[in-house]
Amino acid sequence: MSGEKLPEWRELPIAGIPYKFSTEYKTGDWKSFRPVIDENKCVKCLTCVAFCPDMAMKAEFENDKPKRVYPDYDHCKGCGICASVCPVKAIEMVPEV
Repeated sequence: MSGEKLPEWRELPIAGIPYKFSTEYKTGDWKSFRPVIDENKCVKCLTCVAFCPDMAMKAEFENDKPKRVYPDYDHCKGCGICASVCPVKAIEMVPEV
């Protein structure tokens, strides 16, 4: 945002957000652990997606049913919440390389 003039509060739309959404920035490059999903164990319950504080757990759908669950490492901070809430222990936190 260098050199960019930020809008004043009167210039913002109602409930407006003057900055880019955080999904536009890669914020997961400082993690020391990352989640790895064992797709043979995963039942695609989406609990990890619901509990991820950074919305870094993603799901692909086919015919309105979850087809695949995967981490977005560009945004994952390595907190391990996904692994701790997984009911079938399909997520393992491994050291980041």
